[in-house]
Amino acid sequence: DAATALKFGAQGIGLFRTEHMFYGADSDRPLFLLRKMILSKSTEERQASLDELFPFVKQEIKNTLEVMDNLPVTLRLLDPPLHEFVPESEANQMEIAKALGIDLEEVNKRSRLLKESNPMIGHRGVRLGITFPEITQMQVNAIFTAAAELIVSGNQPLPEIMVPVTCNEKELTFVKKIVDDSYHNVLKAHNLEQIPYLFGTMIEIPRAALIADKMAKDAQFFSFGTNDLTQMTFGFSRDDIGSFMNDYIDHAILDSDPFETLDQEAVGSLIEIAVERGRKTRPDIKLGICGEHGGDPASVTFCHKAGLTYVSCSPYRVPIARLAAAQAAIQEND
Repeated sequence: DAATALKFGAQGIGLFRTEHMFYGADSDRPLFLLRKMILSKSTEERQASLDELFPFVKQEIKNTLEVMDNLPVTLRLLDPPLHEFVPESEANQMEIAKALGIDLEEVNKRSRLLKESNPMIGHRGVRLGITFPEITQMQVNAIFTAAAELIVSGNQPLPEIMVPVTCNEKELTFVKKIVDDSYHNVLKAHNLEQIPYLFGTMIEIPRAALIADKMAKDAQFFSFGTNDLTQMTFGFSRDDIGSFMNDYIDHAILDSDPFETLDQEAVGSLIEIAVERGRKTRPDIKLGICGEHGGDPASVTFCHKAGLTYVSCSPYRVPIARLAAAQAAIQEND
């Protein structure tokens, strides 16, 4: 994906989903270790699994930073709720049971405890890092170690660490302490003076947008997660709108699907508020959006007018986003 994005003219990666390394080709071993970590009972067990997982995570990040040398790569810390990774087949459950020295019934019991009624706004994102700081620590160590190894080899990695699902500035302060400790440890281990990086957050919960001035005390950048921000502003589930969205458009209740074209009236207002308040605290804050809105021309035009400095989208929508951004800039100058 990174190479494809470059081919289409991308100037960095606006959203590296760390969880995607546990799917697809060659993911069996890291997925097993992740599951083992998730279903561990004690901090010691969990840490042992994280230590085993570390080299896989580091290498994936290193590969991407190397491809995108001297270009920013925004690495989002683990976002989904843990139950999404729980093994469903009996064979996989037995494998985890054997590794943890427990029986199948105990695996199922621990799995059930992870289930949530409303996982989208449940125990995910930064909340996982508050409950299990060792998970955040492993990811951050992997990011800085990957960057340090590349710097020693003569490369110029530009990692950006992004904290998802935040709604309180103290969440960022909590995570920033982990980041700072890891940063200094990795510098010392690799005999480096610095590793260029940014620390920031996704703005995808309305409360975070409204307190952007406080969020910007620690955050050097905001990436507006417009998919979730739209869900939480409208109270619509993106996965379930198919049963009524056409009716809303047919009856002119909505002009368009707000998950395809950004709603400027309400979601857009939240973005404008966050831009204004964030810049009040940190005038040089980096601002952008990530999600499929980044490839929609009307949404890109709005983001340009709102003062955002970049858009992020899937690799194959990069040409559309670049064209829309250019058109918005030309219209502003006319």
